[in-house]
Amino acid sequence: MPQNPLQDIATWRHRIGPSGIPSICSAHPMVLEASMRATLPTRLPLLIEATCNQVNQDGGYTGMTPRDFRQFVERIAADQGFPTERIIFGGDHLGPNPWKSLPAEAALEKAEGMIEAFADAGFTKLHLDCSMGCQGEPVALKDEETAARAARLAAAAESALPGGDVPEPVYVIGTEVPIPGGAMHALDELELTTPEDARTTVQIHEEAFQRAGQSDAFARVVAAVVQPGVEFGSHNVIDYNSAKAQGLSAALKDMPGLVFEAHSTDYQTRANLTALVQDGFAILKVGPGLTFVLREALYGLDAIAEELFPGSRGETLRATMERVMLAAPDNWVKYYEGTEAELRLQRHFSYSDRMRYYWPQREAHAAVEALLGVLGDIEVPETLIGQYLGARYEAVRSGRLPADARSLALAAVESVMQDYLSACET
Repeated sequence: MPQNPLQDIATWRHRIGPSGIPSICSAHPMVLEASMRATLPTRLPLLIEATCNQVNQDGGYTGMTPRDFRQFVERIAADQGFPTERIIFGGDHLGPNPWKSLPAEAALEKAEGMIEAFADAGFTKLHLDCSMGCQGEPVALKDEETAARAARLAAAAESALPGGDVPEPVYVIGTEVPIPGGAMHALDELELTTPEDARTTVQIHEEAFQRAGQSDAFARVVAAVVQPGVEFGSHNVIDYNSAKAQGLSAALKDMPGLVFEAHSTDYQTRANLTALVQDGFAILKVGPGLTFVLREALYGLDAIAEELFPGSRGETLRATMERVMLAAPDNWVKYYEGTEAELRLQRHFSYSDRMRYYWPQREAHAAVEALLGVLGDIEVPETLIGQYLGARYEAVRSGRLPADARSLALAAVESVMQDYLSACET
């Protein structure tokens, strides 16, 4: 059986080659395509993770099971000429989160079914996230309960491994796990995980895995999720401060074989991402930040289409997305607050990017296709690129980027990917 390529990630920064890896947490086909295009020339594998709300045994908000998602990604890879053997499939926030309104036992049974589906489909990086309370429980559980539930899910995953030439999965643990998709409130300053808490988390999980008869699985734990001081909310981003994280970073010397996994690294600068990797936060999660820049590009193209072909579509992309989001508010209404005008701005321009939940819907997909169809393969005038897609202007002027609509949209995502790839290959 081949070794999991992430099994030795803790040694990467002590040898020649990449020191970390971006984790692409998105199911948007254009995001995945752009990620493949950006990663192909590098030495890195491409880590693509599906979150528990996105993809699960019931379909998630994408309508895909883990096996469906894997096949979906592999089809994109085939179209792009990206070798599937370079793709690592991961499951993010695997635990009771989608069912936390249920009593704990019922939610955990659903979580077991989910992680079994991920393991059986050949996902080889599994983030065990049992840090949230279920019906009648505190919002955050005690470390011992979190660890016991994580060990239970690891046992479920181990029972469902497909064998053959699929590597055994590696695991990610943690008790101070940011909620999926960013914070739900305005942010000022974050409390970092203490070195003592990080060490305790690992120790408690090791003991829980031993009690559950899962010592072999614990030997494949490669990372712990901690709070290094990065997060984003609807309106602002908390930047990484390396100086404040040095104590936490130094704790890794007491955790042989482990790195830290940093969640919510979206919108960090290239310099901040580089510092994170150098400080041992070797797995950088990014998701909303990628769909955010894709939305920026699509809205720019939406405005360009109205300049070039006014009235050629029955409705602009932005108007369609507003209508779709208002018709089904569950995915944003709990996350945004303010006046009607403020809510409208957040629906379209929030860092939290709750719009990402709506791209898989038929009307949203059709609107994007209509936009790309009306622009087709025409060379978008440089002056309009400067006006509506200014970040792409220089690359177009220099001849490094074709000026067709699809290339311009993909380039927006690739530009963010380049920040992550640069940080991980430094």
